[in-house]
Amino acid sequence: MTREELLAQLSPPRLPLDMAVLGWREGLALLGLGLLAGLLVALALRPLTARKPSRRALIRATRGMAPEARILAIARILGKLPEPLRAAAYGAVPAPDDAAIERIALRRTRRG
Repeated sequence: MTREELLAQLSPPRLPLDMAVLGWREGLALLGLGLLAGLLVALALRPLTARKPSRRALIRATRGMAPEARILAIARILGKLPEPLRAAAYGAVPAPDDAAIERIALRRTRRG
């Protein structure tokens, strides 16, 4: 069976010809739906593709906390308490000032 014979055996379309052909209004509607779907996909993927803050930024975000709480927060960020801050964390010596805590913590991030 050739293509022409197959087309001849098909029943005629039941829709008006204007509805069977894609017009500019339908094209615009499809474009709008595509843009809306793309926006929804982008919003759904945003948490998965968001860039995580660096350790340096996380350490700097602890500024203003009480020294003992800040040392604990830095230990959580680094996964290990830096050796120079151990005595201050356990209360054996007074906690260093904010600049010294940050310097020690950032030195730890550069080495390891």
